[in-house]
Amino acid sequence: MSALHELADEAGLARCWTDADGRAQTVADEALAAILKALGYDAATEPAIAESRRLVQEQTRRFPALISADAGHPIRLPAVAAELTDIEAVAEDGRAFAMKVRDGMLPPFPQAGYYRLKLGHSECLLAVAPPACVPLPEGKRAWGAAVQIPALRGKAAKGFGDLGDVADAARLLAHAGADAIAISPVHALYPGDGGRFSPYSPSSRRFVNGFLGNPALLGLSPLPEAADPALIDWVVAIPDRLVYLRALFDALPPDASRALEAWVNSQGDALHCHALFDALYLHHRRQGLHDWRHWPEAFRTPHSPAVSDFAASHVREIAFHRFVQWLGDRSMEAAQKEALDAGMSIGLIADLAVGIDPGGSDAWAMQNALLSGLSVGAPPDPLGPEGQNWGLTGFSPQGLKQTAFAAFISTLRANLRHAGALRIDHSFGLKRLWVVPEGASASEGAYLAYPFDDMLRLVALESHRAEAAIIAEDLGTVPEGFREAISARGIYGMRVLWFEREEGGRFCPAASYDVNSVTMTGTHDTATIAGWWKGRDLEWNRILSRGNADERARDVERTALWDAIGDRAAQPDPQQTEPAVDAALRHVASTPAALAIFPLEDLAGLDEQPNLPGTVDEHPNWRRRMPVTLDMMMQQPAVNARVRAIRKARCR
Repeated sequence: MSALHELADEAGLARCWTDADGRAQTVADEALAAILKALGYDAATEPAIAESRRLVQEQTRRFPALISADAGHPIRLPAVAAELTDIEAVAEDGRAFAMKVRDGMLPPFPQAGYYRLKLGHSECLLAVAPPACVPLPEGKRAWGAAVQIPALRGKAAKGFGDLGDVADAARLLAHAGADAIAISPVHALYPGDGGRFSPYSPSSRRFVNGFLGNPALLGLSPLPEAADPALIDWVVAIPDRLVYLRALFDALPPDASRALEAWVNSQGDALHCHALFDALYLHHRRQGLHDWRHWPEAFRTPHSPAVSDFAASHVREIAFHRFVQWLGDRSMEAAQKEALDAGMSIGLIADLAVGIDPGGSDAWAMQNALLSGLSVGAPPDPLGPEGQNWGLTGFSPQGLKQTAFAAFISTLRANLRHAGALRIDHSFGLKRLWVVPEGASASEGAYLAYPFDDMLRLVALESHRAEAAIIAEDLGTVPEGFREAISARGIYGMRVLWFEREEGGRFCPAASYDVNSVTMTGTHDTATIAGWWKGRDLEWNRILSRGNADERARDVERTALWDAIGDRAAQPDPQQTEPAVDAALRHVASTPAALAIFPLEDLAGLDEQPNLPGTVDEHPNWRRRMPVTLDMMMQQPAVNARVRAIRKARCR
């Protein structure tokens, strides 16, 4: 093995990997060197590689900022602490107790939680995890609906749906027997910028999109009526909402002002930093600077003198952005309360995006914990022959270790705070991520390893603190041992109708679905049942000259699907979508999975999907509205019959 390959291995970079077809692949040396450089390890020359290897080894020998362990099991201390005999542990409530170290091991901690360990002249955080995450409701086969929040229509025209509409939907769905409502991500986007509306390219995953807040949920004046087109015009709607929120803030009544102040005081410095970023973003955007990495040098770190001066001279503006966060957070809280009060056993299922925009708030505030010069994505596979570069950044494995996983923990807490369950997008990122150097094609990436065991323990611990279940989006090329590991931690995998196939392309029978999973008819990235049956996705591929548009192959697939779901009835033709929709919904509802989720688009029998992966503006991604309010939709005979069939199948 060459010195370059040894360095890559020591840095957690996989030179060899197996693709979706089971074929062995090798990363080119040039790609390895470029990724290593972005990770902070120069690999341009032999002497540079030697120095980088020394640096990696030095980092490995450092006393860790966090140690994770399992409750009730002895804890092995790192080699650097091998000579210690006594330590002091401090629990979260301030209780301190002495412990003896024997043969490099600490005795078991019976109680899960966080502890501060004092080991000689060093300190570290000890995270003691429970055996498994909080389970979904036991003793029942629950079901729910998935909604794209902006797509919802309310009683009044508002331009796009919000958390008030989610609360209304939760009440209606609970009355229909649903236990959950899965929502699209509510991560913070960019204030006032109507061109950056994808919920999966957020500015921050630790804060919310306050523009989805609904003042009426907090007892404030309702949102004003606005144009309500079939496709959301974000370029108009977002700036208009910003103007309205400013007026609402300026006229905030005294009792609401006091509630806002109390909430702000409970949030800590991170809220101030995010509000400061949003104020700076609007300030620099007027000068055409949409990315903090292009701001003047003095503003590129949160604690510079220039940033402090800006904060001192823009107190009211920063207070406004804290208000927007309060509105969003309290709206989430109110929507979850409505769901639970209406009888849902789970309520909101929140969605944690795989990464963040490198030009956003989290990347500015947490530069020491995130990747720099690398984008995350996916390697070439049958769905994306050229690979995928999502233009997002993520956590740095080394940065997480050096900062006691603070950014990861705070991100989990923020997304679990007002939810009964959390879906982790592209959960393979807990173990490895495909990273691509800036300026390179997606195929020139490599897999970067993450501290999987530590991250799983932290997920389990935060699941219990929030009393919320965890769902892993585990679709695609599965790392070896991944599903077994998450299952052992009580994390539910996802089983989507379109991907549950046997050899030869046959669709799996309902009884074969995993009990410890969440099953669904589709996701925001897949064709709807009706759209797939009639070939609307193939039509889009023809329009955009991309991917598969083979109608003959679809005919074969239709027959395969109908063989699995049709219950021996005559197969309908491609334009007869209702029988296919009804049968597919019954099929997924009848699986033994712990939870079944049905997108509103499938309940309504719609042709179009919310998002078409691999497109930006060629397809109206994240802009489609539901044709009518959910109340009106649920009164439609076809929809009402589908809900009754789902309830009957799930109650067996």
